[in-house]
Amino acid sequence: MSAGEPYRVWAPTAERVELALADDESPTTGAGPTDFADVETTEPMTRGEDGWWTSSTLRTPGCRYGFVVDGGAPLPDPRSLRQPDGPFGLSEVVDPADFVWTDDDWAGVPLRGAVIYELHVGTFTDEGTLDAAIHRLDHLVDLGVTMVELMPVATYPGRRGWGYDGVNIWAVHPAIGGPYALARFVDAAHAKGLAVCLDVVHNHMGPSGNTLIDYGPYFTDAHTTPWGPALNLDGPGADEVRRYVVDHALMWLRDYHVDALRLDAVHALVDDSAVHVLEQMALETGALADELGRELLLIAESDRNDPATVLPPVVGGAGGFGMDGQWADDVHHTLHVLLTGETQGYYADFDDPAALATLSSTPFFHAGTYSTFRGRVHGRPVVPELTPGWHFVASLQTHDQVGNRARGDRLSHLVSPGRLACGAALLLCGPWTPMLFMGEEWGASTRWAYFTDHVDAELAAAVSRGRAREFAEHGWGDGVPDPQDEATFTDSVLRWDELTRPDHARLLDWYRELIRLRREVPDLGDPDLTGPPARREDSGLLVLPRGRCEVVVNLTGAPVTRAMSGELLAAWGAEHSDVRLTLEADGCAVVAVGISRDAAAERG
Repeated sequence: MSAGEPYRVWAPTAERVELALADDESPTTGAGPTDFADVETTEPMTRGEDGWWTSSTLRTPGCRYGFVVDGGAPLPDPRSLRQPDGPFGLSEVVDPADFVWTDDDWAGVPLRGAVIYELHVGTFTDEGTLDAAIHRLDHLVDLGVTMVELMPVATYPGRRGWGYDGVNIWAVHPAIGGPYALARFVDAAHAKGLAVCLDVVHNHMGPSGNTLIDYGPYFTDAHTTPWGPALNLDGPGADEVRRYVVDHALMWLRDYHVDALRLDAVHALVDDSAVHVLEQMALETGALADELGRELLLIAESDRNDPATVLPPVVGGAGGFGMDGQWADDVHHTLHVLLTGETQGYYADFDDPAALATLSSTPFFHAGTYSTFRGRVHGRPVVPELTPGWHFVASLQTHDQVGNRARGDRLSHLVSPGRLACGAALLLCGPWTPMLFMGEEWGASTRWAYFTDHVDAELAAAVSRGRAREFAEHGWGDGVPDPQDEATFTDSVLRWDELTRPDHARLLDWYRELIRLRREVPDLGDPDLTGPPARREDSGLLVLPRGRCEVVVNLTGAPVTRAMSGELLAAWGAEHSDVRLTLEADGCAVVAVGISRDAAAERG
């Protein structure tokens, strides 16, 4: 809602709703529930037949307000764009029309050909703000990425956290700069040719500060999620709840000029409606893209291994959900097992030669096959002609795969620089849309752990105890960082001075070179999934066929001398030209890209 419009709120079961307005000198603590002594006036609101209540007062930018439902304490607006005191305080009117934009000519970035960079604003820089992150955009441009993915920016209690416990999901967290800072970040990114993807969470709300339940049937007992009650997407009152979710997505794309949304754990959006909420979101996003004349993308995180996630919806009949992309965790798991040798938990199935296919010819190792971790058959095969590789976002590291380890170990803590380089080559020369996790490109020495700042003392203690108990059962003992300890957060902040150190700089140059090669050699980024899968040679070398190119890495653990490398390259000589021995590290890792003579001729 913009300035000059009346205040409105959906509260279909309320008998009475009042608008609460504050004076201009209200306190800003953000520490927890307030006594709302700053509320100056209240005004009865008028109920409409659709359950929406409307005020006679018009919205004014900067005004702080809340809604009183049936005589209770003032509550924040479910669609609040700013919570200066956090979830327990009043909302503040923000008019998106006040954002200053310079990106009128921006047309967006297609997912095909994109290289994504995932970052957490709070630990990306020492300052931990969106404005500080702007000053690091040149690093990303120089690296060669095309899209920056921000982990969730929604407001939650406290100052530090991953963002997945948001409760005011329309409001940008004040600790990272608030709504105007996000607008500045997006505008600055566009000025440098970078698209912005925002991670959003619709499948649950955080455990503290959620007031949606006071307004109406936002949740249902008919379904559950791993985090508690499910959002009501298909029961009585679901129409407005679905509108809340879809409007939330459209708001970021329209008002903040965001280019893409990463939708968290969409398999937990339980919806038995004929038109799934994801399909509805995809159709309305497509219409908005046509209206704005720029590329808008939806990328889903899904645990279902189902290509229907990225198949287009079919109006009037069965079809897909219409997402543009989805995360391909099976590719990550295959790479992780290859590089580290770890086979515990869900990694166990990926210690299988057949898993190599996920590196080049299918995003799903489990595609109607038995998963020992789940104890059942899982997934569905892809049809390469319908879902080429660019629809699937693959990675070596993500916030989940790093942060959910007991100590937040990165791959740089688990394997040698040479094996890191091999993993990067397999990822960045594959048919998938590659995504990097912040600091990966230079082998950051900082761990990235699970950290929280719950202001509810009982909840905070429970989280600390639960984390310690969970990993103690797996033999980690007392070495698990306490999520509530501020040091767990500060130890996760990137150290940018590492870029000047030779080993880190060398790996960074390698990432730059791989991204450049991917861009310049079409076969390396070709999303076609009909070619031969990756294979192991008798020598133990791993070969990734890429059209008329081949990428070869040595993961045998045995030294490969330059003479042996010369023999390898000589063996290719009859079929390949422009063969590049691009890196040799630790005396045991060789990565080469061989381009066929025909392909080289086409390049001129």
